[in-house]
Amino acid sequence: MSTTQSERLRELLEPLVSSQGLDLEEIAVDSVGRKRVLRVVVDSDTGADLDQIADVSRALSAKLDETDAMGEGEYTLEVGTPGAERLLTEHRHYVRAVDRLVKFQLAEGGELVARIMKVDDDGLDLEVPGVKGRKATSRRLDFPDIAKARVQVEFSRKDSKNEKEEEA
Repeated sequence: MSTTQSERLRELLEPLVSSQGLDLEEIAVDSVGRKRVLRVVVDSDTGADLDQIADVSRALSAKLDETDAMGEGEYTLEVGTPGAERLLTEHRHYVRAVDRLVKFQLAEGGELVARIMKVDDDGLDLEVPGVKGRKATSRRLDFPDIAKARVQVEFSRKDSKNEKEEEA
């Protein structure tokens, strides 16, 4: 997809997504055989439920049908959310990932897996899990020190709210 088409689609679709109370996170056009697939990823601070996704999908479909933004050929529109192992690229992504475990690729090299505890304009306060029975430690990571960050899926983590209730 050319940058021009991407920018044009973003300009066309972003106001519609915003009017539904969501953020437009990503747009991608992929060729699948003879057809094209337009993938639109949306999210918000509180997440997006199926009704919101259906509403925004209908609005985007209607807007695309009345324009030539996708050209003459057939295409399929897919609207969804970022998924469990989302890549963190914007400040708002880090804010939404507070209390989540994240794998960081550091700008200086190396990796760090830690839980985001707090986000401010300059960076993150993290809790690095202890290894082999050791206690967790705190660490500060500034945004320029992060080359890449991705949320990790946790299957066995108890809900911290439930843990606090159990301790009481």
